[in-house]
Amino acid sequence: MSWVLAFAGFSALIILHEFGHFAVAKAVGMRVERFSLFFPPLLLRRKRGETEYAIGAVPLGGYVKISGMNPDEDLPQEVRDRAYHAQPVWKRIAVIAAGPAMNLIIAFLLLFVFFWQIGPQTASSMVGEPEPGFPAAGVLEPGDRLVSIDGRSGEPADLSRAIASHTCAGEPTDGCRAQTPVTLVIERDGQRRTLELTPVYDDAVDRTRLGFSFAPGDREPFALGESIDVTADQFWFITKQTASLPARLLDAEQREEISGVVGGYEVTRQTILNDVAEVIGILAIISLSLAIVNLFPFLPLDGGHIFWALVEKLRRRPVSLATMERAGVIGFALVIGLFLIGLSNDIGRLSGEGFNVR
Repeated sequence: MSWVLAFAGFSALIILHEFGHFAVAKAVGMRVERFSLFFPPLLLRRKRGETEYAIGAVPLGGYVKISGMNPDEDLPQEVRDRAYHAQPVWKRIAVIAAGPAMNLIIAFLLLFVFFWQIGPQTASSMVGEPEPGFPAAGVLEPGDRLVSIDGRSGEPADLSRAIASHTCAGEPTDGCRAQTPVTLVIERDGQRRTLELTPVYDDAVDRTRLGFSFAPGDREPFALGESIDVTADQFWFITKQTASLPARLLDAEQREEISGVVGGYEVTRQTILNDVAEVIGILAIISLSLAIVNLFPFLPLDGGHIFWALVEKLRRRPVSLATMERAGVIGFALVIGLFLIGLSNDIGRLSGEGFNVR
């Protein structure tokens, strides 16, 4: 069932993106030949009016085919006035921008609903899952309640800081043991126990740890006004992170963090299994990322079409088909390269440590 629901979520984002193109193209009088979910070969098709509605066999996106997207396309006389390249630049930009705009709107609304009606999940003082190879393994158990650490109680962040205050001698190295042990008071099966464990330095997080996660606590929705503020902050943060994608491709470590379609799909599926409420937030992030990536200024992405329409406006004459074809080849190579990097990383995670969805 999780596969079906994840598929439905991704399909909805694609349909709404393409519907943005479709609706605005119809509104400004362009002729839409086909509205397709997924790419050919086509599995199903039905024509209503002048538009064919179809479902393809390759589930990697969708498209709206508008007459005259290719300037050299041979069209019947009665269609030429409604062709894409026969329209003024503002109409073409409006049609192309409508797809990413739909994803931006959807992302903002989903984030807002998540923060206002669901809320992020807080961490509890309960032990989640001890990590193999760390001091907590074999000593702490899932469900143990942390009463205090070194005589201090508080929020999970406070307890983590108390553990991290125990440091290694000299310059820390990965796996070095702290100079002093941590005194923990836990409650297990209604009884309190006092334990002493020596944390080790974890280079990945730059602090000493005992090696356990805190179990998830209750969800705390925000008030209406605060939800709008938090949504705007997260919307901008995700936008900046996605916009930095080209720069991240140049860094080997950051390049390994890039995920693709398979990764997004698998994270959504696993999130459905673990916590359905989180899916709203995941789909919001995917929708926003889809919008930003689509606005990158190279063909065949939407941003590429907008870029060359603006170039035409500034030049006051059409850009040659040869120029756009060369730009399209370069852009297509970049898109395929990005896709292959994401796919390679996703396959590595699927066959290795997984996506760490909890």
